Amino acid sequence: MKRMNDYAVQNEAICRKNDHIDPRLYEEFGVNRGLRDENGKGVLTGLTKISRIVSSCVKDGEKVPCDGELWYRGYKVEKLIGNLGEEQLGFEKIAYLLLMGELPSEDEEKKFREVIGTCRTLPTNFTRDVIMKAPSEDIMNSMTRSILTLAAYDKKAKDISVSNSLRQCIQLISEFPLLAVYAYHAYNHYEKNQSMYIHNPDPKLSTAENLLMMLRHDQKYTPVEAKVLDTSLILHMEHGGGNNSTFTTRVVTSSGSDTYSTIAAAMSSLKGSKHGGANIKVVEMMDNIRENVKDFSDKEEISAYLMKIIDKQVFDKKGLIYGMGHAVYTLSDPRERVFKKYVEALAREKGRERDLQLYENVEVIAPKLIAENRNTIKRVSPNVDFYSGFVYDMLGIPRELYTAIFAVARVVGWSAHRMEELICTDKIIRPAYMSVMEEKEKC
Repeated sequence: MKRMNDYAVQNEAICRKNDHIDPRLYEEFGVNRGLRDENGKGVLTGLTKISRIVSSCVKDGEKVPCDGELWYRGYKVEKLIGNLGEEQLGFEKIAYLLLMGELPSEDEEKKFREVIGTCRTLPTNFTRDVIMKAPSEDIMNSMTRSILTLAAYDKKAKDISVSNSLRQCIQLISEFPLLAVYAYHAYNHYEKNQSMYIHNPDPKLSTAENLLMMLRHDQKYTPVEAKVLDTSLILHMEHGGGNNSTFTTRVVTSSGSDTYSTIAAAMSSLKGSKHGGANIKVVEMMDNIRENVKDFSDKEEISAYLMKIIDKQVFDKKGLIYGMGHAVYTLSDPRERVFKKYVEALAREKGRERDLQLYENVEVIAPKLIAENRNTIKRVSPNVDFYSGFVYDMLGIPRELYTAIFAVARVVGWSAHRMEELICTDKIIRPAYMSVMEEKEKC
């Protein structure tokens, strides 16, 4: 290993020299880096009926920013959540909507919940022989390995017909909470020398309830905890076809690959620090602010420390206030607006009002400081990741599981996009790259 490490270090400079492309060439040839135009808007690469993101509107003939909207299958997500009421848990109902394209009747919802509950199990000895054999702090890697291994237990793993792919997607949606929680318990026991406990899921409980029950040694949770986690899962379930992991799902599906390989590829995308790990950075930043700000109600003190973050003097010295801003939304992130009241309810139940006050003050102060100190016309507002990590912390969810919980929700959106890709097109996604290679020999 040392020999290979030394070899790689010695040859890094060669790779950097020969792989470098002059940034000016992108502009010269009209190439949109990261599939985004000069304004940061995604290049149109497909059509979808699954969801829609709205961040601007036309006013007096001019396109202007507006409060963000997120739509699932023709319904605003805040109305879907609002119609559930204060007690009903809706993950399964909204999952049906995204997969099937319409809201279920009472009977359809009941049957779907029963199917999810029945499928929420793993093959005999899978937990022992697969999940516990190679525990890792990287829960996303553990889950991805398990997803690929599950294919070996499926006699129709390679069948990419619509009905079989739908079956596989529903099974994976059901199994994801087990893959995540059991992978954490294995790591916590073998790598951190903590007690081991593996609770079987209850088919009568919802996805959020099972997550909390299986994670905790006493298997107990409150209605408020379950409701807040359920809401978080719904808000993270889907976010348009243009995000990196969903696009990965469409690309791999278009190649004719199987469901397990497709979802494993999406997992590999989501675990990237630029995609699914944002809420961890927010929590780490807030920990740092707590250590250096004495009075959480003193806006001047908070503002002064946030300026040090922007000036790259403190925290990770990258000049970023994490949880602020979004690639699409400008005035507001609809997920954050919906989530806020549930965060407040959980903070009251947990006695974390002081921490909530700090979050709320940062939420107000940070956008103003960013606008004043950066040369940008785009407004900045808090995104859903600003509060999701705080919620997971209040729920006692270990940080190793933060991105995995995101995956438990987003596998629904991935599944919906896989089904749409299978049904709507038989063309492989094959983008073009222009070669700017220097010719070293003459023909």
